[in-house]
Amino acid sequence: MLGSTHGTLTSDLRARVVACGEHPRNAVHDTAEVTASDGDLDVSGRPLYAPVPDLDRFFRPGSVAVVGASDAEGRPRTGITRQLIDWAERVGARLYPVHPTRDTVFGLTCYPSVRELPEQVDLAVLLVGDPLPVVEELAEAKVKFAVAFASGYAETGEQGAAAQTRLAAAVERSGLRLLGPNTNLNAFEKFRDDLDGPAIALITQSGHQGRPVFTLQELGVRLSHWAPTGNEADLETADFISYFAERPEVGAIACYVEGLKDGRSFLLAADRAARRGVPVVAVKVGRTETGARMAASHTGKLTGADQVVDAAMRQFGVIRVDGLDELQDTSALLARARKPLADGVVVYSISGGTGAHFSDLATAAGLELPELSAAKQAELHTWIPEYLSVANPVDNGGHPVGDWRGRKIIDALLADPAVGVLICPITGPFPPMSDKLAQDLADAAEATDKLVCVVWGSPVGTETAYRETLLGSSRVATFRTFANCITAVRAYLDHHRFATGYLSPFDEAPRTPSPSFRKAQALMRPGKQLSEHAAKQLLRAYGIRVPREQLVTSAAAAVRAAGLVGYPVVMKASGTQLAHKTELGLVKVGLTSASQVRDAYRDLTDIARYENVDLDGILVCQMVERGVEMVVGVTQDALFGPTVTVGLGGVLVEVLHDSAVRVPPFGEDQARAMLGELRGRALLDGIRGGPPVDVDALVEVVLRVQRMALELGDELSELDINPLMVLPRGQGAVALDALAVCR
Repeated sequence: MLGSTHGTLTSDLRARVVACGEHPRNAVHDTAEVTASDGDLDVSGRPLYAPVPDLDRFFRPGSVAVVGASDAEGRPRTGITRQLIDWAERVGARLYPVHPTRDTVFGLTCYPSVRELPEQVDLAVLLVGDPLPVVEELAEAKVKFAVAFASGYAETGEQGAAAQTRLAAAVERSGLRLLGPNTNLNAFEKFRDDLDGPAIALITQSGHQGRPVFTLQELGVRLSHWAPTGNEADLETADFISYFAERPEVGAIACYVEGLKDGRSFLLAADRAARRGVPVVAVKVGRTETGARMAASHTGKLTGADQVVDAAMRQFGVIRVDGLDELQDTSALLARARKPLADGVVVYSISGGTGAHFSDLATAAGLELPELSAAKQAELHTWIPEYLSVANPVDNGGHPVGDWRGRKIIDALLADPAVGVLICPITGPFPPMSDKLAQDLADAAEATDKLVCVVWGSPVGTETAYRETLLGSSRVATFRTFANCITAVRAYLDHHRFATGYLSPFDEAPRTPSPSFRKAQALMRPGKQLSEHAAKQLLRAYGIRVPREQLVTSAAAAVRAAGLVGYPVVMKASGTQLAHKTELGLVKVGLTSASQVRDAYRDLTDIARYENVDLDGILVCQMVERGVEMVVGVTQDALFGPTVTVGLGGVLVEVLHDSAVRVPPFGEDQARAMLGELRGRALLDGIRGGPPVDVDALVEVVLRVQRMALELGDELSELDINPLMVLPRGQGAVALDALAVCR
């Protein structure tokens, strides 16, 4: 909580706890809490809850029309038509071919148009080159869903993007929901129905990139849905996340994302999944993408577009991975594993070298490997020679795994209350040991609620111990590489920590403007950059402390102002288009007398005339010295709208680029987490005998800036508080300089 020295934040910046349900396989979803207020808007008029599209009739339609159906040999549409007929039969749907010149297709009666169909259909699959003319016909026939395979849209450039805009507009007018264009048949794949347990629901913008996850079925992992979103002219990734999060059979959602259609929609969908405790694992390409625009402020230069995406995903619990192999391994583990009973990881191996190697990598990745208690180590030495280390990692020396001792050791490790995960790396098959070890691990996994992981390092993968014992177990999580195992286990523990008592910031986001907003609006100048003096008035409106200062227009007034402010003083030029004053010599620091103030006034006005800078006056400011310089600001992201950044300020901002970013709304926990991400975080705690600074005051400034970003929305193009001087603990924080640009 913030200290009373700095006041308290309004209640609508405090997020309340929303109880998360149990894992989807153990609970019936209750959607009433989320959907009761689906119409709510925040203070800037944006929705606060993700609508859940009713996609049941898309994935399980009662009737399907195939527009452009064909049975002519050698035609691409023929193969697609045949696959759709097979799919419709599997899901129990009536299928109607539609083609203006055919009487039958594969023996089925063919209709000249959708208007001529004998019933209203749930889904229309469009095998035509241009779906736009068909949309109006589908709307008249009250078709609920359509799929457009056609390409040549936004993926091809400006002309294609314009064609996609026209298609999207027609779909919006029609009331139809469209998947595509530029999609494929993945939604109509044959899913195995002989697998049980929680399933993975798959969303991909590129169909081929989903193949590794789809193939998990061959390893015994259940898949329930595949949504190939294509160009997302209408239905998008966010729609499917919201839908899958409400499906009781879905244990995890796996996504391959090339570009987000709308950042806000994505976060609302991620929020819905977080409320339900359903993990979302995503590959998002574009880590090297930089912002399309470099802002005038320091803040804008700190954050590239991908850093915002990365932070937004973390903020709402989306687990971002880099490779498709990580996507399949992590989503499979999260879908199937029970909630951890402890965060501790124990590494158990038949080789000291293997255990040490794995433990190094795991510890570097942030996994907690607790040293086992003296009593537990003594128990393990009942079966393991005394000269071997069993502190964690546990080295059994090899021989005990070949007899009755092997299972005893595993059970003893799993019985330790500090251990939530047991990981056994088996670097290569050696049947006298590895076969018995694999069987003991599989048997122990069936008898415990704790997670048992095995890394099977053999590149062959045909061994019986791997193919039958390990993959045949629904309780053992089996990996092929150290890295993927560590990534998945870390995501598993992080997800459950995140999901426990998840605080949804949307629940308490402000719905109505504050008195501060009304004051701020009077200060805004559309299309203009505010002077420092005006920008500081904007900060004052939101309760952010600034130095004592006066704006003057004469040397005599400057001397009087210095006496009122109190020596020593700082003098600065103030103007509406003045972004970087120091570089132009328009800042004078440490003035201690009236004569220095007069000279400084003359120098500043002379430089301004020489540099052709229009001034609204000279600021005479209180000098604030002792503290840590930070930067806090707002920029507009093309996807997510206003974002808030905090980092090391002053001269360090240009050198270190040490910053963290969040997308409003967020609560105090996220504001503190931002500080924890900074490489220079230790500066706030005091170094080399210096006192710790007022972190509570810094957090409060971040939250007040967030409130400003939420209320002013896109009216505030940029805000840059640099430096924000954070004073010693209990003394607050002072915004020494500020830049604000209005849109």
